[in-house]
Amino acid sequence: MASAVRAVSELVEEARLKFVQEFGEEPQLAACAPGRVNLIGEHTDYNDGFVMPMALPMVTVVVGKQNSGHDVCIVTLNEDADQPRRVDFNLQTDLVSGKPRWANYVKGVIHHYRAPPVPGFRAVIVSSVPLGGGLSSSASLEVAFYSFLQQIKPDDGNEVAKAIACQQGEHSHAGVPCGIMDQFVAVLGKKDHALLIDCRSMEAKPVPLLDTSLVILITNSNVKHSLSGSEYPTRRRQCEQAAVSLGKVSLREATLKELEEAKDRLDEVTYKRACHVIEEIQRTEQAAEALKSGAYKEVGKLMVESHNSLRDLYEVSCPELDELVAAALEVEGVFGSRMTGGGFGGCTVTLLQANAVDKTISHIKEQYSGNATFYITTPSEGAQALSFSS
Repeated sequence: MASAVRAVSELVEEARLKFVQEFGEEPQLAACAPGRVNLIGEHTDYNDGFVMPMALPMVTVVVGKQNSGHDVCIVTLNEDADQPRRVDFNLQTDLVSGKPRWANYVKGVIHHYRAPPVPGFRAVIVSSVPLGGGLSSSASLEVAFYSFLQQIKPDDGNEVAKAIACQQGEHSHAGVPCGIMDQFVAVLGKKDHALLIDCRSMEAKPVPLLDTSLVILITNSNVKHSLSGSEYPTRRRQCEQAAVSLGKVSLREATLKELEEAKDRLDEVTYKRACHVIEEIQRTEQAAEALKSGAYKEVGKLMVESHNSLRDLYEVSCPELDELVAAALEVEGVFGSRMTGGGFGGCTVTLLQANAVDKTISHIKEQYSGNATFYITTPSEGAQALSFSS
């Protein structure tokens, strides 16, 4: 009943065939980078807090070949991408943002690539990461493209700097003031592990997820979201205002006691936003320790608290996500469930016993007013170069 995740080799072959059809020759280079699901720690990354994502088996693949000169041609096979699905531009004159929107992520990566200048190339993109699903299709595209460029013109190989460059590209060209989490885990994801990422120090600690009796179920509400609208930047601004009012560099530095003492200086909405962030940072550290010790009920409890806070204090949930979480929590064997990603649509993530998967999916289908898609997922590797023989 869960959807199968397409094999990387299948995606590479689809992109290769399109490249041959489009350009009349074989591509020489290929790279991929994963999407991610965040187990807990939402809207904490741009507040210098902790997050705990894992890389997914869903990936974006880029295949291509270097050109002489400075011209670029890129084709995307993603059906949900806006038109046109082929773009041509010159690296010396055309790196400004524009239409189609998907190309802005690529232009941003090229602009911030750490071994300039980038030579001309032709490329084809294909992805199994749902667009607008809260599984970070954008960071997957950015990091896959950066990994492709590394094969054309290698940089120094610094992985944290690579993630930061991709984040900067999303800021400058896609207009999304995202935190570092998505790009970080797309670069540094580790098989069979989640990552507890300290977004202040840029350090990551692997958290084992090896228990075969445990399943991580992603449920896509199929309500598309967009982080480039007004809500996401507004939340970030509110957090910055709260930090300034508290005399802090970021909300990572603040305590609940300090927030309560400053309550009279903050409007109600800003107070609620800060309260979510401060508590969510604490929950994330607690969840990492509980997961390490196999205390799955405790992890689940913290996930539910996270969802309720995102719904009531941060106000980034939506009725469909609330429905999905409520339905999952009615099933025996489910430890916890929460919305994941920026919000306003997208996916939920549910931690449950392996023997409860089928009944959980069936129950959610019965209860949900929309048409959900389900993925049973495992923690996967971060970005990598690919070969056509694999």
